Amino acid sequence: MTLKGKTAFVTGATGGLGKAIASELASSGCNLFLTGRNIGQLRSVAAGLEASEISIDVCASDLTQTSDLRNLVGRAVDRFQVFDILINCAGVFPINPISSSTIEDFDNCFAVNVRAPFILCQSFLPAMAANGWGRVVNVGSSSAFSGFSNTSIYCASKHALLGLSRSLFQEMRAQNVRVISVNPGSIRTPMGQKSIDQSFETFLNPDDVARYVVFAISFDSELVSEEIRLNRLDIKTV
Repeated sequence: MTLKGKTAFVTGATGGLGKAIASELASSGCNLFLTGRNIGQLRSVAAGLEASEISIDVCASDLTQTSDLRNLVGRAVDRFQVFDILINCAGVFPINPISSSTIEDFDNCFAVNVRAPFILCQSFLPAMAANGWGRVVNVGSSSAFSGFSNTSIYCASKHALLGLSRSLFQEMRAQNVRVISVNPGSIRTPMGQKSIDQSFETFLNPDDVARYVVFAISFDSELVSEEIRLNRLDIKTV
């Protein structure tokens, strides 16, 4: 019941994990503002979540463009005024050795994976603090704690997002605004299929990750899930 009637802003809502999180939030009674690149896919996601007791709006946006982000925030605030929950789920996953990576690859990855969450946090956190309640989930990766060949840009961006999350957790905790870093291993999503040297069948189920995310933000007492790492237990190796 903690989340019923709250309003959530979700990026990457047409992706495998973003869509699953949106579904879990809807089931918890949250109003939703969903964004992604493709308006047709967004409308399809929204149509699948429609329920009489919640409100849903969608808006397509390019998170690499600061002007698009500012317009997106304006549209969202015009629609719902105040947001209680921010889910930064959008991400890109470039795979290239350092020798063939470009500045454009770097800028694009950091724009989506780090700068967009920063701008959205900057946009929504003050109102959460003023209301004395808020939840932010920055979806990171196991790559925030490790490094892997041919993914130096991606790993660097997830390390940066983890640092942002840790700092904002400390900055906002006194206002009862909880910034949670959720770092799953590889997930069975289209983006996850790009992973190299891994078996797709061993990846995490996005529905399980989504349930865990919504479970974590539902606590409203002293218990805080500051930093979460999610991995799959392979019972065959235990």
